[in-house]
Amino acid sequence: MANPAKSEVIRLYKTLLYIGRDYPKGSAYFRERLKAAFIKNRDETDPEKIKHLVARGDFVIKELEALYFLRKYRAMKKRYYEQEE
Repeated sequence: MANPAKSEVIRLYKTLLYIGRDYPKGSAYFRERLKAAFIKNRDETDPEKIKHLVARGDFVIKELEALYFLRKYRAMKKRYYEQEE
């Protein structure tokens, strides 16, 4: 039987890797930081701690999505409305 925590961690890593493609500092920068974060916690065995780390990763996903939506909104606003100075 597969470990459900392992599948959650793999899902989180793949999702973050996919979302990191649009990161403002570049996908290579994001990939390095993501890999370092997962390597730092790879020896964790406590199921509660793993659950907490996965929840934190899900929060990071939501924050990144909000960052991307805000960036798209600002770009669209610049196109359609005049800049007031």
